[in-house]
Amino acid sequence: MKSVLIVFNQANTERVEYMLDALGIRGFTFFEQVQGRGSNTGEPRRGTHTWPEMNSAVITVIPDENLPSLLSAVRKLDLRNREIGVRAFVWNIEQTV
Repeated sequence: MKSVLIVFNQANTERVEYMLDALGIRGFTFFEQVQGRGSNTGEPRRGTHTWPEMNSAVITVIPDENLPSLLSAVRKLDLRNREIGVRAFVWNIEQTV
């Protein structure tokens, strides 16, 4: 199983939820008001007067075979508007309870 953390500009919230539904990914945890800055070209997302935009994040645990479809969908969403950015981070899940 894989855990996937998807971090995205709040402007993409509905698109990310639609993407998860379209891929049949039911289980996830949603985090609002996530602050940060992209490592290469990303602008800060701080919710301040200077940097008013904010990010959100979703974390989900999926079977290994679902990973390529999810990453492909994230890539397509990122290409749709590179300025607001979407990133996915993946790691192995050894056990769940």
